Amino acid sequence: MLAVALGLASSAAWGVADFLGGLKSRSLNLLSVLLVSQAIGLLPLVAIVALRGEPIPGGGEPLWAALAGVSGLIGLASFYRGLAVGAMAVVAPISGLAAIVPVVVGVATGERPGPAQAVGIAVALTGVVLASREEVEGGGARLATGVGFALLSALGFGGFFVGLDAGAEADLWWGLLFVRGTSFGLILLIAAAYRPPGRLTRGDAGALVAIGLLDVSANGLFAAAANEGLVSVVAVLGSLYPVVTILLAWAALHERVRRVQQVGIAVVLIGVALIAAG
Repeated sequence: MLAVALGLASSAAWGVADFLGGLKSRSLNLLSVLLVSQAIGLLPLVAIVALRGEPIPGGGEPLWAALAGVSGLIGLASFYRGLAVGAMAVVAPISGLAAIVPVVVGVATGERPGPAQAVGIAVALTGVVLASREEVEGGGARLATGVGFALLSALGFGGFFVGLDAGAEADLWWGLLFVRGTSFGLILLIAAAYRPPGRLTRGDAGALVAIGLLDVSANGLFAAAANEGLVSVVAVLGSLYPVVTILLAWAALHERVRRVQQVGIAVVLIGVALIAAG
């Protein structure tokens, strides 16, 4: 039961963080959102690693973790941008296709996906087709706004999962620190070059701090859940974060999507759950 509770808590934390990140990206410069939230998320990891006193893992693990940080930043930036310009109820579940990337990498390295994963991939892709189409005036349909960013975020998040798996094999917390340190360092360099305009209000700063803390808390909760119970079960629970984002978008923003898109959203979520469970 503890593993289930921790897995659901991680999903809730990720879902709220994603909703706030997308919401703030509508009114603030994306670089500002990423810079502050990444910095806040880095501080607890530095403290945890320092308190544990464990040595830095050897081998190529830091490099894999750094690659995960780059891929994760691409995914997060694309995701926040997609949430900012499109319907969160459409963008959030499509980003869950990140679960396909580790499966594809596994196949390329000799693994064979289980039947549930194979079915899940087909189901999820079908859902994306349904969710990503929106009607236009005068008849016809077009790709829904934000879907391109959602697909790019799925690739970025998928690369993050693969890199983190290899980069945190010996020590999860060192792996997470290298991941967040790399992503923060990269966004710091980009912000220094482009100098995002505008100042943050107290309310904006509070929301960005919450995003950073929720994100790093979700990572820790997920890791604790994986240690307490079956990873297969925890992965399914953690993959439910888009549901939280969708519910918040419906409740707070009163988002409405077409019926066929609603069906597509549900189908995507079912597919992602099957992939994670397989």
